[in-house]
Amino acid sequence: MAINAATWTLAAALIAMGMNWIQVVFTIVLANLIILIPMLCNSHAGAKHGVSFPVFIRSSFGIRGANIPALMRALVGCGWAGIQTWLTPLALDLALGLILGNWWRNATEVSLGPIGQQRWTLWLCFFGCAIVQVWVIIRGFNAIKRLQQLSAPLISLSIVVLLGYLLFRSGGDLGPIVNKLSAVGWGREFWLGVFPPGLMANIAFWATLSLNMPDFTRFAKNQRSQMWGQVIGLPLSMFAFSLVAVLVTSTAAAVYKVDPSSLWSPDALVAALGNPLVVIIGSFIIVLANFSTNVAANMVGPALDFSNAFPSWLNFRKGVIIVMTIGSLMLPWRLLASPEAYVFVWLGFYGGITCAIGGIMVIDYWVLKKTNLNVPDLFNYSGQYAYNAGINLKALAAFIIGAFFAVGGAYSPVVDGAKTGPFPEFGFIPFLQVAYDFNWVVSFVVGMAVYLLLNLNELPKRQRHRTVPFTVASTSEAPESPEAIAAAS
Repeated sequence: MAINAATWTLAAALIAMGMNWIQVVFTIVLANLIILIPMLCNSHAGAKHGVSFPVFIRSSFGIRGANIPALMRALVGCGWAGIQTWLTPLALDLALGLILGNWWRNATEVSLGPIGQQRWTLWLCFFGCAIVQVWVIIRGFNAIKRLQQLSAPLISLSIVVLLGYLLFRSGGDLGPIVNKLSAVGWGREFWLGVFPPGLMANIAFWATLSLNMPDFTRFAKNQRSQMWGQVIGLPLSMFAFSLVAVLVTSTAAAVYKVDPSSLWSPDALVAALGNPLVVIIGSFIIVLANFSTNVAANMVGPALDFSNAFPSWLNFRKGVIIVMTIGSLMLPWRLLASPEAYVFVWLGFYGGITCAIGGIMVIDYWVLKKTNLNVPDLFNYSGQYAYNAGINLKALAAFIIGAFFAVGGAYSPVVDGAKTGPFPEFGFIPFLQVAYDFNWVVSFVVGMAVYLLLNLNELPKRQRHRTVPFTVASTSEAPESPEAIAAAS
């Protein structure tokens, strides 16, 4: 999942903020080690109890209240689905332009008003990629698994070959990015300036996946396999991929004598290679990388959330279509227009809102329930997770307070006299502006702390929780709702 165009652009955004390549790799690796903690905590429930995220979250937010965080997570997933879908047709358009000639590359631009203006051929690639992604997911999880098994080794090998080729062409010159000094140094401007928002953005990159890991770990053989798969897989793959992204971009800039800032988009990098056959092959590899990541990481979870929240109207297939539609309406081409918009507006804001959910889940599952769940009651509207009319008001309050402190100070910095985003220059609430630079930590810790304080009276009662597995007999005695039926299917 880590090998795709979106992760490639993470390094680009940090370089654009003034970091050097060592600071970039350090920030990315540290962020992934941090997000690994809640990811492992939430993965445990999937492997132990065999439940997906929309079902698991009912234990902390309530049978009905779970729809609130599930839909929040779903909307973020829609945004990522749109971003990955937009990065895919950029590469596809490049390949088709070389294959079909000037009539494709020089096609007439079509304006869709406030949505944007692009060549009709690029719009065709975008909508075509969206339709094919929906078709692949609807075919089932086996199709997704086969796609990833095919793409992962091919993509990894291609990147290594590309780096070797560029190093050979450059005579070992690693290029301007590697040799460039940090614009912010290692002092206050780095540690209190660009490092906090850069770190939070990279944590937020995987924040939603850390919530819905039970969607995947419920299929794990055991706890050990799912744990070591993530401990080894995520930090190492992100370290390797971010390092290679820097080295490939820098070396390509040296070989082709171009500004490295023009090469940070994978499709632009491939276009610089010059040889038409190489460019076409490279473009299709980018398409495969984005496609395989998007269908697995960004579209399945949100589709499950929508179908669980509105089971009377939506099934999984309709949920997938809604994910792709909302993702497209979020105008991903605008989110990717600048590093500041990508880091401060997209990654920072949604990370600050959603990460309080993770803190609440960790406290509820590990501290209050000691990893015990009554699985049949997760489908029972009169069971122990019914709370107040199906909503755990304590969890809802902790979520709102955590999100408020994290994004209340959301601000858009002014660069060269121009504001870089939609937020006020000094934040919605100025005294919370500093907290926005640490939005993920603030959201996670405040949400966790508030939920724990509201449940201090529950700590002596922890022993009453027992694990009750899901069985046909147990559910036959429990009053089910349409939501329960949808979640169990």
